[in-house]
Amino acid sequence: MPLPRVLITNTVPDDILEPLRGLADVTLGPDKGLTTPRDEVLRLAPELVGILNQGELRVDAELLDHAPNLRIVANVAAGFNNMDTELMAARGVWGTNTPDTFYEATADFTLAMILAVARFLAKGDRYVRDGKWVRFEPGIWDGMLLAGKTLGIVGYGRTGEAVARRARAFGMKIVYTRRQVIDDPEYCDLDTLLKQSDFVALHVPLTDDTHHLIDTDKLAAMKPGAYLINMARGPVVDEAAMVAALQSGHLAGAGLDVFENEPQVHPDLLTMDNVVLAPHVGGGTRESRREARLLCAQNIAAVLRGERPLTPVNEAELAR
Repeated sequence: MPLPRVLITNTVPDDILEPLRGLADVTLGPDKGLTTPRDEVLRLAPELVGILNQGELRVDAELLDHAPNLRIVANVAAGFNNMDTELMAARGVWGTNTPDTFYEATADFTLAMILAVARFLAKGDRYVRDGKWVRFEPGIWDGMLLAGKTLGIVGYGRTGEAVARRARAFGMKIVYTRRQVIDDPEYCDLDTLLKQSDFVALHVPLTDDTHHLIDTDKLAAMKPGAYLINMARGPVVDEAAMVAALQSGHLAGAGLDVFENEPQVHPDLLTMDNVVLAPHVGGGTRESRREARLLCAQNIAAVLRGERPLTPVNEAELAR
């Protein structure tokens, strides 16, 4: 009897496949940072029992209609807003994520973004590369010292806590907000956080409640001259409203790893020297990516053995 077929939407190292050996016939996608195009996924879908993807694959009615044998989709990501988890459960399909593998790397990148916008690193790099630097220029490149400044962290899960640990080492004061109201001197509501913070770092999942969480009114409530760091999901911020706040000077700058309509970026952001842009890579290190992919393979292997996956985001067994 042939083994069930599993698609991995990009190419992965051989050791990632170890949990699936003897359990699945694995089809790999392209390499060089590319992933299997959706039309090819749909073509393969009738044969697939499992899919391991980078979080890029939209799992919706169209895909599920093409994949009657599908039992699990494993995201190499902490987020899972690409999945219709309720519909998947109704079809008996597990969804899984990797909730603990990327937060340390994301916290590192958050501090890198804060330093980059506070000390004009991207602008200075371009200045040197363009051959404009001809003499020592004291004063004009002076940025902001982090010690004594307030970092407001919106979303205080594992990533937010890891960011706070790093920021305290720079002498920053921490305030944070989260869904659960707690008795902690560093906790405050969102409006208070925005008014107090020199830097606001976003670390919330994308949900109906957090879509455009930072809108025109919230941007206006931010401390004049503050910096916005978005390491969450692009639609958490109303991008057009943020651009307006940057153009007016109300925001001093921004560090953005995610965008509302990525990979498209608001064209005005591309012209701003006070904005640092990255291609959604905050959690991506060699170590974190390997750990996440291996966990995804283990999740698929568990389901193929008839077991519950390790990190489910729905309850597919209830529909069986």
